[in-house]
Amino acid sequence: MPRRQLPRRILGWIAKSVIGFVLLSVLWVVIYRFVPPPITLTMVGDMLGGHSVTKKWVPLSAIDSDMPRAAIAGEDARFCTHHGFDFTAIANAAYRNAKGGRIRGGSTISQQTAKNAFLFQGGGYLRKALEAYFTVLIENIWGKRRIMEVYLNVAETGIGTYGVEAGAIRYFGHSAARLSPSEAGRIAAILPLPKKRAAKAPRGFTRRHGNAITRRVGVVRNGGLDGCLS
Repeated sequence: MPRRQLPRRILGWIAKSVIGFVLLSVLWVVIYRFVPPPITLTMVGDMLGGHSVTKKWVPLSAIDSDMPRAAIAGEDARFCTHHGFDFTAIANAAYRNAKGGRIRGGSTISQQTAKNAFLFQGGGYLRKALEAYFTVLIENIWGKRRIMEVYLNVAETGIGTYGVEAGAIRYFGHSAARLSPSEAGRIAAILPLPKKRAAKAPRGFTRRHGNAITRRVGVVRNGGLDGCLS
């Protein structure tokens, strides 16, 4: 092969790889628009670490409406109005983190869903870039109701426990369809750190945070902040 043709060949391979990735990723997102994600990389990591995985998919209609309200109250107050990224929350988080104290993120429920369903935890700029890419895809292909449905079914709610249905059974002994506002608030309070927090008999920050979320559930309902889910 002439040396001058090699860069052209390399560029061709790169272009084909990018096009192939885009087509496959879009197809993947379209499939998950209708089919529950059977497994996530976080679940695989748990299994490789020797943990069993407990999960049970339920449609959003079978989850008490206070649970998505609690998720909005605790994780993403502007979930129904942003397009995947809450730049105000990101700026506020950066400001608080710069002042010291408890480190906070500005990730939306859409971003967390993209990460949980398609990617891995941790990672650097590459994972963040892929997270942003998949966030754009699910916002445009799924819509808000499906995003919330997937989020509440694949989010880790305890060590080896995934989804609010499995979490409700683990902590309260009944299905997510019967969650009280306080129980929904407790589950929402553990979502950022499910391996270090417990929804049953919580103490310290987890208890205070759960109580605060419970109080804000009514604000979400009365303010129509969950309007995109109806």
